[in-house]
Amino acid sequence: MAGGWWAKAQGGGMLLALLGWISSCVTTFVPLWKNLNLDLNELEVWNMGLWQVCITQEEGVVECQAHGSFLALPPELRISRLLMCLSNGLGLLGCLLAALGLEGWRTCEDKPGQKRRLLLGGGVTLGMAGITTLVPVSWVAYNTVLDFWDESVPDIVPRWEFGEATFLGWFAGAFLAAGGLLLACSARSTTTATPLAPACRRGPAARGLAGGHHLHPKNADLVI
Repeated sequence: MAGGWWAKAQGGGMLLALLGWISSCVTTFVPLWKNLNLDLNELEVWNMGLWQVCITQEEGVVECQAHGSFLALPPELRISRLLMCLSNGLGLLGCLLAALGLEGWRTCEDKPGQKRRLLLGGGVTLGMAGITTLVPVSWVAYNTVLDFWDESVPDIVPRWEFGEATFLGWFAGAFLAAGGLLLACSARSTTTATPLAPACRRGPAARGLAGGHHLHPKNADLVI
């Protein structure tokens, strides 16, 4: 009963971790962190990501242009690039470590302690990946809110708002953290006691010889 519960917890943790890692990778590269609607031209929508800015027109034509220089970017975008790439690497590493430590895999079956360490290390790594996803997404969202409510900027100036990638990044970080927590909690030590080998049973003749009994005289005559 308990073993089935642990297996379900590990399966659920791996599913959440994989969903979070894929969502984090998508969040890193899509240009949907911020969007902007121009009042002068409502048929044109601007979208900005960590790597490029795209303009979507009414006809469905999308024109994208990469950011000019890494050093010219705002601090939150520069650090968000690094943290999101780090999150993707940690998420992949955590999934690999956790997969090797799952009970369903036959790797290291004779070493339950090593499987437990792999599963625990994978869970901790996935938790770190979740944090490194939530921090940049929340930082960019916080600056977006500050810029939106900045009273020093005239009201006629368009304001950037949250893009779809912001919400996807929050979900990705939550999935990675929850999956890592489940996997780390399910990393229990599976110590299997090796049963002692049964004592060798000797035949009655061998027991008799070991006990010092001699052959019966009648049997001795038969031998002669």
